[in-house]
Amino acid sequence: MRVLVVGSGAREHALCWAIAASPLLTKLWCAPGNPGIAGVAECVDIGVLDFEALVAFAQDNQIDLVVPGPEAPLVAGLTDAMDAASIPCCGPTAAAAQLEGSKTFTKEIADAAGIPTARWERFEDAEAARAFVRRRGAPIVVKADGLAAGKGVVVAATEAEAIAAIDSMMDARIFGDSGASVVIEECLVGEEVSLFALCDGETALPLGSAQDHKRVGDGDTGPNTGGMGCYSPVPAFPPGLEEAAFDRMIRPALAEMAKRGMPFRGILFAGLMLTEEGPKLIEFNTRFGDPECEVLLLKLKSDLLPALQAACDGELRHFNLRWNETAAVAVVMAARGYPEAPESGSIIRGLDRAAAIPDVTVFHAGTTADADGTIRAAGGRVLAICATGPTIEAARASAYTAVKAIDWPEGFCRTDIGWRALARPA
Repeated sequence: MRVLVVGSGAREHALCWAIAASPLLTKLWCAPGNPGIAGVAECVDIGVLDFEALVAFAQDNQIDLVVPGPEAPLVAGLTDAMDAASIPCCGPTAAAAQLEGSKTFTKEIADAAGIPTARWERFEDAEAARAFVRRRGAPIVVKADGLAAGKGVVVAATEAEAIAAIDSMMDARIFGDSGASVVIEECLVGEEVSLFALCDGETALPLGSAQDHKRVGDGDTGPNTGGMGCYSPVPAFPPGLEEAAFDRMIRPALAEMAKRGMPFRGILFAGLMLTEEGPKLIEFNTRFGDPECEVLLLKLKSDLLPALQAACDGELRHFNLRWNETAAVAVVMAARGYPEAPESGSIIRGLDRAAAIPDVTVFHAGTTADADGTIRAAGGRVLAICATGPTIEAARASAYTAVKAIDWPEGFCRTDIGWRALARPA
């Protein structure tokens, strides 16, 4: 098979790494890719939103399967463009990708399908939103209705914080049109987990779960980010609870989408809160999480490629996936100043030394390479340092050993990834 992966982050590096191991693969490209991806795929200088160029490349190179990584091209209609050219694409149509592109749409689907979620209201008028906050009080959650690169959610501990979030989203438009309307909802209390499924419109195949660390600082302090690290399995989300949540969240959503004439195909990602009343839906995403993708693919024993093809062909009912009984941990290294104003251009050394540590895999997230091969930071989240082991504690130790092997004074990471799992009684 001839495969094109679309994207340039650590998630796409992990996807390319997994697909490259398939005996079915004959050629792998990634658009636009990054220096790490270049080690397993041929990188093509085409942007993720340049659909005309992506379709032309896929046609010219007789691509058998397109695998989208990030959410923006899916919401904008990459799958629709590929479908129009009769090129299989393992991702939802723009209509189905509203599950990520619109918080309101997700809430409506959840309510219609009977999926437990937080009580909510949508606002297009900023003053009405502020008045609602004053009536309801805090803690309360304010969400930009559209895409905001994982940064459009404010869990406000006080009314003042909630009103400031409304001001910045709706008045200052820090997220552009994505903040023209907001969803304000009750604040759920508990531990967050990420649950994943591969879907073909009718059948949902479990892809496992992970626990992300969203805030930038140790002890879950500071602003939300795209994710500073994660681990799998999640002790707070044992197999029985995971299976029950899959039946309560994923399958009803899939059925409701099909009922509305927009069957969901691709990766469905449910962000859940484990409350005292049981798991409740925080949000749906329509692609792998990052860094969750990295740890889950490190645990996957089966060949990923035929499963992705089966999702496109509507044949997942005939599939099952096997998983290694190991733990996996990802530690994200970010550029100084992230998430507000990350610094670019600093040199990163020691990547080969880190990757040589047993059970460690280094995925590039935001890097560039000079002509002589020197690797430089070129983003907010720059590297995902991942490790596997018999336990979360062992995998975590290997990951942090690899972090210490990297010479990058301008980078930083959280030092407490996995703290909830390690603090939980056996």
